[in-house]
Amino acid sequence: MNWLKKLLPKVLYIAVFTAIWQAVVTSFKLKVYILPGPFKVLGTIFGPGMLEKNQWFRHIGATLTEVGASLLATVVVGIVLAILITWSKMLSQLLMPIITMFNSLPKIAMAPLFLLWFGYGLLPNILIAILSAFFPLVINAVTGLNAVDDDLLNLVKYLHASKLQIFVKIRIPNSLPYIFAGIKISTTFCVVGSIVGEFIASEKGLGYLICDAQAFVDLPTIFACLILLSLMGFLLFTAIEFIEKICMPWNHRKVGV
Repeated sequence: MNWLKKLLPKVLYIAVFTAIWQAVVTSFKLKVYILPGPFKVLGTIFGPGMLEKNQWFRHIGATLTEVGASLLATVVVGIVLAILITWSKMLSQLLMPIITMFNSLPKIAMAPLFLLWFGYGLLPNILIAILSAFFPLVINAVTGLNAVDDDLLNLVKYLHASKLQIFVKIRIPNSLPYIFAGIKISTTFCVVGSIVGEFIASEKGLGYLICDAQAFVDLPTIFACLILLSLMGFLLFTAIEFIEKICMPWNHRKVGV
């Protein structure tokens, strides 16, 4: 019943938002090309023949693949970079300027380069999403790996713990809340980065569908894509929270979750 108590408020919020949206459209008699009603938008997805006409499964599958692959790569690359930066001061001085430089690059400016190098397909979009998402995870993970009490470090060093043992038994467990916070932030950036890539270098995906609908001033399809993207981000965020509870049950008991 606990999950039901958490679900009901979310359902209520969606119902209230949908009612207000429909009331605004009806009251002001807004045209479809200005603001379509929620039922018109849902009809674009679930209406007769719409799933086949707009090839929703094909486009959703492409975007979900890009987001999932880029998030997985971001987690692996981000954690490895964070460990290297924390492990060695020399590596920190070498890697941090490079990471900062790549983070400063406008991601949309990288898209044409990836298009020329790798052509149309999933790979350019995944790379753009990784570039968009890895920096918050690296910074959070480095902060967590360094946020260890000095007295504890001195104690384990006095007990002749090796550098590897300190990392495995102290630094990495201590950094988990920071790492998961970074992953949650990176999830959003992966979705955004994938869509940016699809705007420029893709023949399928929700971003491609938005561009195609824009050419025909098809606002119901654009709004449907935005709703699906929001739902995708929410589900990924929820999945990460679930994994976080499994990996850190003590942290959630502490805050009463």
